[in-house]
Amino acid sequence: MMNQISANPRRRRLLLAGIGAGAAALFGGLSAARAVPRIWNPCRAGLPDELANHPLIQAAWSGLDPTRVWDCHAHIAGTGDSGSGIVVSPEMSSVLHPVQFAQRLFYLNAGCAHDTPGRIDQSYVERMHNLLDGMRPGVKLLLFAFDRAHDAAGTPLPKQSAFYVPNDYARNLARKYTKYFEWVASVHPRRRDALAVLEQAKAEGARAVKWLPPAMGIDPASPRCDDFYRAMAKLDLPLISHAGEEKAVHGAGRPDFGNPLRLRRALDAGVRVIIAHCASIGEDADLDNGGKQVASFDLFARMMDNPAHRDHLFADISAITQRNRPLAVVRTIIERTDWHGRLLNGSDYPLPGVMPLFAPADFAEAGLLAREAVPVLSELHAHNPLLFDFVLKRHLVANGQRLPNKLFETRSFFVHEKA
Repeated sequence: MMNQISANPRRRRLLLAGIGAGAAALFGGLSAARAVPRIWNPCRAGLPDELANHPLIQAAWSGLDPTRVWDCHAHIAGTGDSGSGIVVSPEMSSVLHPVQFAQRLFYLNAGCAHDTPGRIDQSYVERMHNLLDGMRPGVKLLLFAFDRAHDAAGTPLPKQSAFYVPNDYARNLARKYTKYFEWVASVHPRRRDALAVLEQAKAEGARAVKWLPPAMGIDPASPRCDDFYRAMAKLDLPLISHAGEEKAVHGAGRPDFGNPLRLRRALDAGVRVIIAHCASIGEDADLDNGGKQVASFDLFARMMDNPAHRDHLFADISAITQRNRPLAVVRTIIERTDWHGRLLNGSDYPLPGVMPLFAPADFAEAGLLAREAVPVLSELHAHNPLLFDFVLKRHLVANGQRLPNKLFETRSFFVHEKA
């Protein structure tokens, strides 16, 4: 395919323009002044001894029980070439849709599955194994399934779905590789068999349900979700839902479906809701004050500060260290110690493997990271992006505060354990 592109000047121009446009779409908000030299993930395997034993990396594990460290936000990617059932939209595989084509290249490179024709699914999983082997024994990823968009009648919309990852595939990976993975189901609330699929997912060990409302065409504030919410509450399945602006995935919904305030309906129904990324990017309508546009993060903060939500509202800190997030947001999350008991760590894998999205030097410049940590983290990033994401967050400091150990030991949130 690449040879065909290279032989066709027009396609080559489209591809190069698409990579630039795709990067702009994925990395929106980055200025030239903050550019970093590394664009593609070099996909190095293993850590050199001097890096693996570096005091900075060793210190990141201090006080933690690795068997309780579950990364609660990890995506499965692939092409379906293993019979997994994964489906990728034709637009993401065509240079005639250069933005989506370029995004697909970045995602597969981030997961080190970009150069393995015929075994992309397998390579993606093997890379996750490799990265987890570079951490401490017991650390796991919660792998996300991803349902198709559906219309109002409950009919699947494959042509309006950027990609599809079946629940069965996520479940089977978790069953086959119990050392590495747990799984999270994805169930569109308008599908005709939604309640049955939800109950089946719970019976088969799903730890939560994942939604991306703007891409999946889900309005979390719709009364049509009520039966689904009641079932989730009864089954005690948490909902992990994206909130804030969505840059990475195209789909059938409206941007305002990502407004964090729209998740209050689920909270009122007794669902434990995890707002992904702390709604840390974009603006949404303030539905409580005439619909004026305000930072999505400010709406998230209002919800976190509402005593009525204290027992059911949570958030994950995946993606907050990406360079398209305001540093002020990161500082606030670290300083708001009253939130820490309701925050969970996640990486948003494979995005830590998208090299231009991260620049530790920015945190050092802002006084949130020791300067001597920057070269170590930069080298670590080239070898193990998953460990990089973890170590970076463990060393962030704001106003004398750090993110606490419990925030990284997320297993107890998903598994009811005796004290």
